[in-house]
Amino acid sequence: MFRGNVGKVRTPDGRFFNTGLPNGFFDLFGFRWQDNQAFFIEVKTSKGRIRPDQKAFHQDLMHRHAIHGIARSVDDAMKIVDEGLVGYGFPDVEEKDWY
Repeated sequence: MFRGNVGKVRTPDGRFFNTGLPNGFFDLFGFRWQDNQAFFIEVKTSKGRIRPDQKAFHQDLMHRHAIHGIARSVDDAMKIVDEGLVGYGFPDVEEKDWY
């Protein structure tokens, strides 16, 4: 699992450096060796909200049936990865739609 550090940083000479990940890219991503599946996890607090660019990334992942979801706890993150859930925790996805 990797953490996608995103944002802009000002260099000592005054220029800005952008990390280069696309807008809306999830906080954590990784690879499940047992079935060669990538996964993506967006980490939020109990009241954290999804930004429009994160929702767009989620919708693209839904079309591809990629393992991804919102983790509001370590247990959520483990469930997404271990169970291979697609769209876990997003308001537009019902539990019956999780794979």
